[in-house]
Amino acid sequence: MIRLFKVKEKQREIAENSNGMPPTKKQSPGELRLNKDISELNLPKTCSIKFPNGKDDLMNFEVTVKPDEGYYLGGKFTFTFQIATIYPHEAPKVKCRERVYHPNIDLDGNVCLNILREDWKPVLNINTVIYGLYHLFTEPNHEDPLNSEAAAVLRDNPQQFGTNVKRAMGGGHIGQTAFSRCM
Repeated sequence: MIRLFKVKEKQREIAENSNGMPPTKKQSPGELRLNKDISELNLPKTCSIKFPNGKDDLMNFEVTVKPDEGYYLGGKFTFTFQIATIYPHEAPKVKCRERVYHPNIDLDGNVCLNILREDWKPVLNINTVIYGLYHLFTEPNHEDPLNSEAAAVLRDNPQQFGTNVKRAMGGGHIGQTAFSRCM
């Protein structure tokens, strides 16, 4: 009988604390920080964010970058973000969905951006990463490549690099490699 009383008392306490709403799942510190980062986003006008799984899954989202200058002008590139529960102590996992001819993005969509690797610090945020991705398209870096072939062409023949980028963005081939149409 005493045990039953304690159970009912606990149920009443939960009901009072939830204001008639079902109890909510407790957020991890990473989810709380990500919530803050997203609420404070100040995206460039050429970038947008989308939550394909709805607002209940903030830890997985997509960012679209549409460069308005440089070699990739007119392109549209989508990146998937996976955020660990220990964020911001671990950098987001970011991948490009399109196959793109870029010195800093390999053919599997892996991104070479120093703030996603050795230069990541917990003071950085999602906004910083998005600006970094945008910067990769306005100023590709041949000195730290994931796609060494594209980097060599950018370094040695920037005009040919521009031609290759346009062909690849149109869904063409560079050598034996087919690229995603992203214009």
